[in-house]
Amino acid sequence: MDFTYFSKHLPKILNEELPSTNAHIKMAPLERIAVLEKVNLADKNPKKAAVMMLFYPKKGLTYLALILRNSYPGVHSSQVAFPGGKIEEHDENLEITALRETHEEIGISPDKIDTIRAFSEVYIPPSNFLVQPFLGICREEIVFQIQQSEVAGIIELPFTDLMNEAIVCTKMMDTSYAQSIEVPCFKVGNHYIWGATAMMMSELKETLKKLF
Repeated sequence: MDFTYFSKHLPKILNEELPSTNAHIKMAPLERIAVLEKVNLADKNPKKAAVMMLFYPKKGLTYLALILRNSYPGVHSSQVAFPGGKIEEHDENLEITALRETHEEIGISPDKIDTIRAFSEVYIPPSNFLVQPFLGICREEIVFQIQQSEVAGIIELPFTDLMNEAIVCTKMMDTSYAQSIEVPCFKVGNHYIWGATAMMMSELKETLKKLF
């Protein structure tokens, strides 16, 4: 999609009602849905984190930035994700967290990003994180500078591919909470996007469908 057209109409998303859980469950395994239905967040006292769903122009077209996390001992090792991370003591709010982490992980200065709105929180049971996604836009082409200790690479997802239903699939996987289960995914090139990131992408996609 032409970026000029996209950037002109994106602010209309502020008037749209978010589909929240209805969009999240489309990309959640049945086993995860069962866990989320029973969870009491007040009892869990989850850690807080934020991510940035960042659109930007490339050769006049619209792209969404994703990262491939490095391999490390942990539940999110080698997964595709949005840039982001946990809130720090000096962060005034979760939007600041998302902007700071985006700067640290992929090198985009906060003053280059317009935050459009917050999306629905997603709880991640294996790590006990409650993640706040934000929708942002950078209005100039990006030169990525990755934080090599955290990020293995950048995945540049064209808007047209995001909106294409053909990238939705299922894959048999072993997860932290179940073995050999069928997991809904977005297939982007050779990468499978699943779990919390896929749930956030689903809400983003369903909301964008109303505008474009």
